[in-house]
Amino acid sequence: MKITQLRDKDKTTALTTMDMETWIGKTRTETKTQPVSAFREVLRYSLPDSRCYEADKLPKILPAAEFRRTEGGKQMKSYNGIVELTVGPLSGGPEITLVKQLAWEQPQTHCVFTGSSGRTVKIWAKFTRPDNSLPQKREEAEIFHAHAYRLAVKCYQPQIPFSILPKEPSLEQYSRLSYDPELMYRPDSVPFYLSQPSGMPEELTYREAVRSEKSPLTRAVPGYDTERAVFMLFEAALRKTHEEIYEAENEGAPERGEDFQAMATQLAVNCFHSGIPEEETVKRTIFHYYLRRQEVLIRQLVKNVYEEQKGFGKKSSLGKEQYLSLQTEEFMNRRYEFRYNTQVGEVEYRERNSFHFYFNPINKRVLNSISLDAQAEGIPLWDRDISRYIYSNRIPVFNPLEDFLYHLPVWDGKDRIRGLAQTVPCENKHWVDLFHRWFLNMVMHWRGTDKKYANNVSPLLVGPQGCRKSTFCRSLIPPAMRAYYTDSIDFSRKTDAELYLNRFALINIDEFDQISATQQGYLKHILQKPIVNMRKPYGNAVLEMRRYASFIATSNQKDLLTDPTGSRRFICIEVTGTIDTNKAIDYEQLYAQAMYELDHGERYWFDQSEEQIMTRSNREFEQVSLEEQLFYRYFRPAKEKEDGEWLSPAEILEDIKKSSAIPLSNKRVSVFGRVLRKHEIPSKRVHRGTVYHVVRVL
Repeated sequence: MKITQLRDKDKTTALTTMDMETWIGKTRTETKTQPVSAFREVLRYSLPDSRCYEADKLPKILPAAEFRRTEGGKQMKSYNGIVELTVGPLSGGPEITLVKQLAWEQPQTHCVFTGSSGRTVKIWAKFTRPDNSLPQKREEAEIFHAHAYRLAVKCYQPQIPFSILPKEPSLEQYSRLSYDPELMYRPDSVPFYLSQPSGMPEELTYREAVRSEKSPLTRAVPGYDTERAVFMLFEAALRKTHEEIYEAENEGAPERGEDFQAMATQLAVNCFHSGIPEEETVKRTIFHYYLRRQEVLIRQLVKNVYEEQKGFGKKSSLGKEQYLSLQTEEFMNRRYEFRYNTQVGEVEYRERNSFHFYFNPINKRVLNSISLDAQAEGIPLWDRDISRYIYSNRIPVFNPLEDFLYHLPVWDGKDRIRGLAQTVPCENKHWVDLFHRWFLNMVMHWRGTDKKYANNVSPLLVGPQGCRKSTFCRSLIPPAMRAYYTDSIDFSRKTDAELYLNRFALINIDEFDQISATQQGYLKHILQKPIVNMRKPYGNAVLEMRRYASFIATSNQKDLLTDPTGSRRFICIEVTGTIDTNKAIDYEQLYAQAMYELDHGERYWFDQSEEQIMTRSNREFEQVSLEEQLFYRYFRPAKEKEDGEWLSPAEILEDIKKSSAIPLSNKRVSVFGRVLRKHEIPSKRVHRGTVYHVVRVL
């Protein structure tokens, strides 16, 4: 059995394999440069969720399978059946030692060691089928591995007092090379037995155990640490003290005026019932009233109150609504993760401590389930309360396109955009460069920095059925972003079509030849529309929404374009063979290239010369109108210095009608004029309009 190592160096990724003993030796002994120790030191001073580039210097270890290098990336050679679990984050040495010991007590533990960050513990467990075999086809291995991961979590989590970080199981799941001289390895570990599943597991959640909270402060102020809880409770007790004194004076009690002792006594009573420790009450009273010189008096006063009173922490100074708000926020943050997806305009959620790896939209069923979960914990929340919380500014905003683009690795220097274009066989020598320009334009408009213009050019792939045109279009979007790709758009429903500009990142106009000439005119309009001004369904205000969508199109027919003035909005190519969609696409590096080039000033818009190239190339894809065909039957453009006639479009059309005996509508005169201009027929402006220099064909 061999595991795989990937190392990024000099803009390339080196793939090597090694046996377990070699990897164990590398993990137990650090090299002279001490890259793991350097990473851990830098990590100490890094902000949470910030990228630490020292980690990129450490190779990636893939234990699940042995891979081999291929032209398109890497390919699974054999499946190992090793599942990796990550426990953490942990506070330090004692917790790491405890987790390693508890994991080692399980006979199924193949290996356990400290993670590269020094804050996690990695557990490796082996799985096999009942006949001691392992799946060798990638599809079977992926299904087996997904079920094995869930089984491993269910078996180890009850034995370990810290959370196992939920990670989507995949054969490419990796961890950075670590350093742990005390790594524990059991070569003869007992494997888990698992029959080959027939399909991927459903995303069923396992419920976390609701532990009783020992700290009265945490019970009093849910979701707050001790320091913040004490601060909030003290301020609430102080406010309540002032309210009680004010109410008492209004009811006829003598004014207390400067009677600080009475004020401090009532404050101490409220602090006692709120559950604030005696020492905290003393310190905060002294600090609030600037009474450092009277510390002895304050201590004695508070001590007497705490000895006389009963019911410590039983009567919080927090108001009912305030307490419920704190309970709600603590419950929501502990049990669920929410985000407002600006791309789809919906709140999405996933349950923490579960096998929900993907966010899903909120619906009525989810609202009711959350409400029931809260009530099961004794929190009086109804679906309307849940809805009020979810559709508020408590939920962070999430833009999936920007999140993807701005968390990419450093580009390794390999031109993958043109390489992707080269998988499409065609005879258009400009295709690769035009596709590269269009791809940059698409990414730039995802970034949203250019609000004046839209990506108004669309590649149009023309070829027979079965050459994988639609598959190629779909493969432009990473699998995790496929929700923002569509190949279904109806231009007859204009409101929906314009909303799609905001909803989707890439729209494939499948079967472009089915679009009518009228709809092509509308398509030209929305191709160049930089923003979307729409009134959403059931809304009152007209909103200005950001456009994300770029377009791509496919067709089986060649005579597609109907614009009589020419077509510079399409990159039309004829696919001459089967598109190679079997090559693996490194999406992170593909888009990292686009981001790098855009950040370094690469032009993403089409200039005039490129538009002229597209116009010339597209002529073989244009529909030739009846008037256009008849014109060349009876006329031709006059050559320079050649005698001919100067005729208006109406006169030419009238002559064609007489000569051909084919009825032609006079309504086509203006369109016919644009056709003549497109063919660059010599013209001039006279008092009766534009006339064209033509010669009759005898």
